[in-house]
Amino acid sequence: MPASDSLILFEGVAARIGVATILRDVDLVVVPGESVGLFGANGAGKTTLLRVIATLLRPSGGSARVLGVDLASQDRFDIRPRIGLIGHKPALYPELSLLSNLEFSARIAGLDLRLARKALDQVGLAQAATRLVGESSYGMQRRVEFAREIMLDPDLLLLDEPHSALDPSAIELVEHIVAGVLERGGAVVLASHDVEKVAPMVTRTAELAGGTVA
Repeated sequence: MPASDSLILFEGVAARIGVATILRDVDLVVVPGESVGLFGANGAGKTTLLRVIATLLRPSGGSARVLGVDLASQDRFDIRPRIGLIGHKPALYPELSLLSNLEFSARIAGLDLRLARKALDQVGLAQAATRLVGESSYGMQRRVEFAREIMLDPDLLLLDEPHSALDPSAIELVEHIVAGVLERGGAVVLASHDVEKVAPMVTRTAELAGGTVA
């Protein structure tokens, strides 16, 4: 597939946090319909790489394009609505209910608010819609984030340790979401240290070590 059709195209990408260089000379190509398992030990830079892909951290060197946009340009902000990211810590408002969090995301995306309740039902939390996030378990918060991605329907889904604190039914939910993104012609990058759990969901793997992709 031509490089111009790649959803992620990194060539020699570097990234710093403060004075520390976390990523160096990273080459990564991800095409539509592909699910890439990104493996590496804790501290290898997996989370940093996902943050760069998500446009949350600007690369300090190399060439980085996501969804056809140069991440060194201001246009990178335009593609954020097309990227879904579920990180280590749930990105939810603790003072709002589970449903209100989803309705807030729907409102920003210009979606019908009824989709929020439907998505919550799809992850098995319809009966807990009014519960505050701050009073909900970590596993429930993770399910709400999955509901958000079901609702927002991203072209590119990034998952950081997706199996953390999940019961077997929630793991099946993750697999369902990944399959849905791929069927729509999108792509998924899953960062994990657990090769066995992630393997069923990926079409290929890459290893991050020493700040670069092997």
